[in-house]
Amino acid sequence: MKIAEVSQQYDISADTLRYYERIGLLPAVNRHPGGIRDYNDLDMRRVAFIKCMRRAGLPIDVLIEYMDLVQQGDATIAARQDILIAQRDQLVARMAEMQKTLDLLNYKISVYENALLNREQELVLIEE
Repeated sequence: MKIAEVSQQYDISADTLRYYERIGLLPAVNRHPGGIRDYNDLDMRRVAFIKCMRRAGLPIDVLIEYMDLVQQGDATIAARQDILIAQRDQLVARMAEMQKTLDLLNYKISVYENALLNREQELVLIEE
């Protein structure tokens, strides 16, 4: 699959895909004789994984370390698991903080909705 197709399928710019390859986050993608990138199924799974992890907030340097370990093979399974566990724990903590923020926003919205409802009820009573 060409870079433009991968870019469209995963909603990632071609520049970002090239950057990921340049910094080693994605291993070098096979190329056609004319130099055009040809993403295979494994490349696509890697792009999907990277996108998911970035969406979850994993830093680029952590992803690079993880992908380097993947390239080293099964001897690094424990180290990879440690990275994923640490990142999961950080994500859970961020989600808890976000839930607190969401709860506060919902509370404040309900305060305004109740104030508006009360104000409307007062207006109805004045008109009667």
